[in-house]
Amino acid sequence: MWSEIVPGGGHWSYVMPRGSSLRMVALEDGANLSMVLYSAREKLERYNMPDSLKAQHTAHYARGHVLMSDMGRSLASITLDTVGWHDPMGGLLDAERLKKQYGERSFDTHRNAMYRSGKDGLLIEIGKHGLSRRDLIAPVNFFSRVSVDEEGLFQFAPGHAKAGGAVQLRFDMDTLIAFSTAPHPLDPSKAYAPKKIGLAAWRSGPALKDDFCRAYRPECARAIHNADMLYL
Repeated sequence: MWSEIVPGGGHWSYVMPRGSSLRMVALEDGANLSMVLYSAREKLERYNMPDSLKAQHTAHYARGHVLMSDMGRSLASITLDTVGWHDPMGGLLDAERLKKQYGERSFDTHRNAMYRSGKDGLLIEIGKHGLSRRDLIAPVNFFSRVSVDEEGLFQFAPGHAKAGGAVQLRFDMDTLIAFSTAPHPLDPSKAYAPKKIGLAAWRSGPALKDDFCRAYRPECARAIHNADMLYL
């Protein structure tokens, strides 16, 4: 369908039809891509992080997992993953943290070398589709790893994704996605150096009966079935 290279710190949005796939590839070590997902048919239905994690008994995403909506339907399934861990809980880099950690730049002084937080980038993108600040949901931070230590604190793994690492989504519903390639909010680096991401999208067809994600867990099968029922 199309391919694209997204520069570090960039942001964009697409409507992905049911039965299409999107492969995301880290083009540099330490990449991050923060994505939010909404039903393109009815944007009040959107990705629900707590339900997705609870239903699949996980605190991170990998191949086989599905990204569930708040209606119990699979918006997208992870059909390929060479990275092995994607963060659903770390949130977004906002303007206040960006300024504190990386300093301040303006378009007047740095032109296109200025930088933008992940939160602001996603607000710009969802605004193009009639959504606002109240609609901004928890993202999936692809290519980033955040674990929890013995004291219950988040621990970020620097350089988790290596150049060439890939993750692939198959869309089980018509889905609006918006994403930012700004750094992860827990990335301890003091230099603002977000990494490039390569994207490729094609029509792969909906999930078959013997689909890997459908068979991964009963909860995944139910979520994909619920999406299928919407398109009878």
